[in-house]
Amino acid sequence: MRTALTIAGSDSSGGAGIQADIKTMTANGVFAMSAITALTAQNTTGVTGIMEVSPEFLKEQIDCIFTDIRPDAVKIGMVSSAELIRAIAEKLEEYKAENIVVDPVMVATSGAKLISDDAVSTLKERLLPLADILTPNIPEAEVLSGMEVKTEEDMVRAAEKISVSYQCAVLVKGGHQLNDANDLLCRDGDFQWFYGKRISNPNTHGTGCTLSSAIASNLAKGFDMNVSVERAKAYISGALGAMLDLGKGSGPMNHAFDITGEYVKKA
Repeated sequence: MRTALTIAGSDSSGGAGIQADIKTMTANGVFAMSAITALTAQNTTGVTGIMEVSPEFLKEQIDCIFTDIRPDAVKIGMVSSAELIRAIAEKLEEYKAENIVVDPVMVATSGAKLISDDAVSTLKERLLPLADILTPNIPEAEVLSGMEVKTEEDMVRAAEKISVSYQCAVLVKGGHQLNDANDLLCRDGDFQWFYGKRISNPNTHGTGCTLSSAIASNLAKGFDMNVSVERAKAYISGALGAMLDLGKGSGPMNHAFDITGEYVKKA
C-alpha cells in the first residue's frame, strides 16, 4: 500500500485540517500519516482557540514517520508560524521527501489574512521552493504573483509567474466568483484547464485541504501530475455533490461518499 503524510493543524470538528486529510487519503486508497502543527478548538461556525506545537516536537513527529514508514507523498496545509515552517523545510530537505503538495494557506476567501507577514516571507523563502505543486486560491495567487487576478487571463499570467518563481507546478483554484469552479494547472510552461460545474452546496468547510490531499494521494499511487489533479477534482465534486448537511455553519463534505461495503452498513 502506498503512503502519504499530512503536515497540518487539527480541526476538532473533523471537516478540515488533519481530519479531512486523513479521511481523503483513506478514501483515495493510501495509508495516511500525520504530523500535527497545532490543535484548534473549532466547529462549523468558527475557531475559538489555537495551540501550536513546538518546532522541536514537530520535527520529532516527522523524524518518527520518515525513519519508519516513509511517505510516498507529503501534503502541507496551514502552518501559522515562521519557526514551524522552517522546521518542516529542514526535515523535508533532510529526508529528501518526494511528491510534496503545498496548500499555501495565507488568505481566506473573505480576503482576511490568516498568517503573519513574517510567516508568509518564510513560507516563500523556505517551503514553497521545495514543492512539486502549489494549490493557491485566488487571493493566495495574488500574494504569490504580486498581481491582481480578476479574469481567467490573469489566472494564466499569475500561474506562470508563480511556477517560474518557485520552479514547480501550480494549480490556481478558480471559484471565488471568478469562474464556474474552473482550475488552471501550470506545469513546465504548459497549461491545462480543469473545468468543474459549481455545486450549489453551502457546506464547503475543508475543500482546500481535501483537494490538496487528494492530489497527494494520487501522486503517491504513481499517477502523473495532470491525472492526479483530474482525479482529485472528480473526488471533491463527488464529496460536495453528496450534499452532507451537518452543523450550524458551513459544514463538512462527505469524504466517504464512495465507500461501500459491510462495515458502512446501517443498523
